[in-house]
Amino acid sequence: MIVVVTGMVGIDKKSYLERLCQLASEKGKDVLLCNVGDMMYAEAPDLAAGKILDIPLRRLSSLRRSIFKDIIAKTKTHENVIINTHATFRWRHGLFPAVDFDQMRQVNADIYINMIDGVTALHKRLNADHSIEHTLKDLIVWREEEMICTEMLYKGINDKARFYCLARGFEQATIETFYRLIFEQENKRAYLSFPMTLVTDMEDVKKEINEFRSFIKKSLTCFDPADLEEAYLPGYAEKARQAGKDYIEVDTVDGKTKLCLEQVKQIARDINSQIYARDFLLIDQSDMIISFIPTLADGRASLSSGVERELQHAHEAGKDVYVIWTAKQRPSVFVTQTATKVFDSIAQLADFFTKKGFIK
Repeated sequence: MIVVVTGMVGIDKKSYLERLCQLASEKGKDVLLCNVGDMMYAEAPDLAAGKILDIPLRRLSSLRRSIFKDIIAKTKTHENVIINTHATFRWRHGLFPAVDFDQMRQVNADIYINMIDGVTALHKRLNADHSIEHTLKDLIVWREEEMICTEMLYKGINDKARFYCLARGFEQATIETFYRLIFEQENKRAYLSFPMTLVTDMEDVKKEINEFRSFIKKSLTCFDPADLEEAYLPGYAEKARQAGKDYIEVDTVDGKTKLCLEQVKQIARDINSQIYARDFLLIDQSDMIISFIPTLADGRASLSSGVERELQHAHEAGKDVYVIWTAKQRPSVFVTQTATKVFDSIAQLADFFTKKGFIK
């Protein structure tokens, strides 16, 4: 199994993939991890750390081709190889490719995975570990460029290979997802759908949603929109503005970080458009959508417009659509007519999935 992993700077793919290889080893899988950046620095010991993109493009290209020649040779002698690279670079030279099509054809990868992360986590890591000047708008653009170029790369090389977008999110859960995408391909892939913005201040409802997410992830290969959550940022920015502040402070998996208020306001529209496109992409790369509709304190169903749109998109894409509807009021025809099956509870869905063989 040959897997090409891309992702913009700031995701820290190397440490993530090292933990993935450790998990694979614990499960009896031998995986060779090829970190292209490290291999290039080893090939050019005269280059100081962090300076490789400053060299002339001709030398950079020659160095990269030499490394990929070695990697291609390794793919002939190792059963499982993960190639950690970028699809593009944006540097003082402008935007330019990080791979060559002729060599990628020789690699002939089975799976392409583009890793993404939220702008808050990216911003914090770049400030801590790199000297790259950036704005939040830059991060939004770089992330989208890397995803689109990876998708174009896989389609241009081998459209029979598989392409996935995977958020880094909370590592333990997403590393398990990554492993299943590679080594447990018989597992059903599910997009998890549930209200998010609508229940921001409802702790009891959020607890139910988290229980749903945890349960499904135990058995299925899940794509979870909550692994990359940015929709709250514009709201935080507005509250900060009203309080007379010029920044907002937010939590990340690596601790708190401050974001410039004006920069957050600049990316508000981009956040919404990318959520819209990304969630549909995650549905398209799944076998099914499982939507959990919790009940509000007043007994009404917590059905958001976003969840309704996801259900419709999944239905039109020919995916299986499963809905857990916990409220006493009956779901509307716009839910029942798009759903493959509607359940009253998580337990009812679990029983059905067990009989279908989706859950062991």
